[in-house]
Amino acid sequence: MLHFCIVNNDKQKLNKQNMTRLKALSPEEATGKTKELFNGVQSKLGMVPNMMRTMGNSPAVLEGYLNLSGALGHGTLGAKTGELIALAVAESNACNYCLSAHSFIGEKLVGIDTQALTAAREGNSKNAKVDAALKFAQVLVSKRGAVNDADVKAVKEAGYSDGEVGEIVAHVALNIFTNYLNITAQTVIDFPEVNAFEKVSAL
Repeated sequence: MLHFCIVNNDKQKLNKQNMTRLKALSPEEATGKTKELFNGVQSKLGMVPNMMRTMGNSPAVLEGYLNLSGALGHGTLGAKTGELIALAVAESNACNYCLSAHSFIGEKLVGIDTQALTAAREGNSKNAKVDAALKFAQVLVSKRGAVNDADVKAVKEAGYSDGEVGEIVAHVALNIFTNYLNITAQTVIDFPEVNAFEKVSAL
């Protein structure tokens, strides 16, 4: 069983809670399908993160997220590449909740070193094949999915099969969903906080 060991400043957390735009349900108040899903998350993670508590307002949303996330977890890309893609997408969308969650998961649960986690946020990896996946993920975000022949050729020439390219697209889509949800909700971060890099505008 995986357990998240997360330290929060209680006063800071309470102040941030007042700023959220969508409610994060507590497992104690959940009922029906949401309660069932929360119980499943609790048994696997040892907690129900605030993002999933927020999704719990709609059992369909939470179930959809868990199903796609679970399915991709059994894909061929592997957990490490999935976490690195998540960081590349979260940085592109400046989602601090997802940056915080995936930095923690990537380091503590998947075993990725901090240098690789930081590099992934900028779409870089020392591993040429992973680097191609991260760059393709960023292109998907920046072009809103409207990639061209050259973009697809580049990622396939790095060694990815058609199925794996599809998995990269699915990981990007899943993370865009979570980014947008957390930005909309202003979800309270319940992981060690990581903030998006400040972008310097060209003069």
